[in-house]
Amino acid sequence: MLLKDLKDPRIGRATIVRVRVTDDLRHARAFVALAGDPAALVRALEGLRSAAGFLRGELARRLNLRYAPDLVFEADETLDEMQRLGELLRSLQPPEDGAP
Repeated sequence: MLLKDLKDPRIGRATIVRVRVTDDLRHARAFVALAGDPAALVRALEGLRSAAGFLRGELARRLNLRYAPDLVFEADETLDEMQRLGELLRSLQPPEDGAP
């Protein structure tokens, strides 16, 4: 739906990385990632939040749900955390020339 149905240019190439849905399917929290500058991610989140009503209706229709979940979009920070962890681990490695 993001690629074909939404025409908001703010969304760009945003990717939904994971979704957490409550047991009763009433609420869904979607984590969004976007390569590039943080400002583009903020714009993409704004676009997704403005399209939440449309997306909710489409989910209900396409999945034949009695109740469509309320959609909440948040920035996914997993990639940033992995990058910081990798940098930390690289800083702990001994130099390659064998010097202590």
